[in-house]
Amino acid sequence: MKVKTLVVNGLLAALYVAVSLLIQPFGFTNVQFRISEMFNHLVIFNKKFFFGIVLGVFITNLFSPLGWFDLVFGVAHSAISLGIIILLANYIKNKLVLLVINALIFSFNMFIIAFELKLALGLPFLFSWLTTAAGELVVLAVGVPLIYLLNKRVHFDNVL
Repeated sequence: MKVKTLVVNGLLAALYVAVSLLIQPFGFTNVQFRISEMFNHLVIFNKKFFFGIVLGVFITNLFSPLGWFDLVFGVAHSAISLGIIILLANYIKNKLVLLVINALIFSFNMFIIAFELKLALGLPFLFSWLTTAAGELVVLAVGVPLIYLLNKRVHFDNVL
């Protein structure tokens, strides 16, 4: 991996952690509004952002009140969802369509987090899936136009 790729991914991970910890009370409950999840959209423009996002999720989840549960399930949720969108990007070239699909994939896959909340806290699975998916969908839906417009200025595909 090139030094520039390492540095950019390190900065992305640090930014993910900083934004997540600013809103910490809303990032670890069954109604999650983790604003830093908007960074998940970056992988659509360059798959090399995968590492920075997953590292950011891992470090953020070190501060989770759920301990190892969040390290395992939270990182798995991000890695699986990002992997799916990277695979789909091989077939779908329209970035705006991919951004919308990404929001739907991450939201649907919140069943992983709902399962975690069921195991760790005994919360009802379906209710937790509904609330975490709704929070994820809101954050990522807001992120679609923001990241899309920001890309027109920054050109994320050329950053790495």
